[in-house]
Amino acid sequence: MTSEKEAEYGRLEPMLAALEALVRCESPSEDIDACRSVVKLASDIATRVLGVPAQIKEVEGRPVFWWGAENPEVVLLAHLDTVWPIGSYQPIWEINGDVLRGPGTFDMKAGFIQAMYALKGIEGSVALVATTDEETGSRTSKALIQELAAQSKAVLVLEASLDGKVKTGRKGTAMYQIKVHGLAAHAGLEPEKGVNATTEIAHAILALAAIENLDYGTTVVPTLLYSGNTTNTVPDLAVLDIDARSFAQSELERVDQAIRSITPIDPRARLEITGGLNRPPLQPSSTKALYERAEKVAASLGMPPLGCAEVGGASDGNFAAAAGAQVLDGLGAIGGGAHAPNEWVQISSLQQRSDFLHVLIKDLLS
Repeated sequence: MTSEKEAEYGRLEPMLAALEALVRCESPSEDIDACRSVVKLASDIATRVLGVPAQIKEVEGRPVFWWGAENPEVVLLAHLDTVWPIGSYQPIWEINGDVLRGPGTFDMKAGFIQAMYALKGIEGSVALVATTDEETGSRTSKALIQELAAQSKAVLVLEASLDGKVKTGRKGTAMYQIKVHGLAAHAGLEPEKGVNATTEIAHAILALAAIENLDYGTTVVPTLLYSGNTTNTVPDLAVLDIDARSFAQSELERVDQAIRSITPIDPRARLEITGGLNRPPLQPSSTKALYERAEKVAASLGMPPLGCAEVGGASDGNFAAAAGAQVLDGLGAIGGGAHAPNEWVQISSLQQRSDFLHVLIKDLLS
């Protein structure tokens, strides 16, 4: 950056430089080589910032960044994978006033960098751990997170904030896929001889709408859908993906049973239903103690109240809480546009959030 930029950002400049390097090292979850590259880069950054390189662990064939204690009392939990295919977010790095844009800035490379800088000068039983499959459900890292959480006294999740608020509750999630196997036939000459998979999947979609329960924030959302092969053929296959969420575990279990009970209208069709429960809800009872402590730390620094929110998105904090840990989520970046083309971070908040996290860690270790 120019000297003018250096004067403008002051102490923030090294943090911005580290964040820019991470963002430019694009890391979609599905690209294992890209994920290996971003973890290696993150370890190099840790060497420069903290004086000690991170370990790069292999967990079920995926790289995990690990800096700090082997059995930490305080876990800083992050992820370095993003939802953006390489080259899909352009320009890859852009600063306009107090706004920084780039793939994965808000969710959640800024939070990772804030955590790393917060560890400067910290001594004690603490570790910064960043996985590379969070955006696709943490299938390979779930057991590691739960093991870490079960042994810790606090798990601080560096997912992005909600307008600066920390997150004290999250919905649990479940993912399903319904395949309808029908029978192809000529759509004009003899459609009655076919079994229309599109019609069957339409009935299934209507059945999903009836499963929702807004009193518990229970949503059952049809997402990806495809059906058929040609315009003049009765479709013999339809495939539907489903995203289900709720603040109540009992609701997720009810939804699971209801989805698995869907049957075809045409008895000649066959339904294949796969998937199931993913992340349990993050309950406010798991975050209350750490949230109250965080507000006291913020007040001691002269910061305005953090505020808190319960949100629909899930994170690895859900797994940590299910393992019995005290959790506080949403300690990362202030900004917006997660998974959206306008993803952005407020530059002026990066240092303050990192400084606050530094004091919170020290308070938890004392």
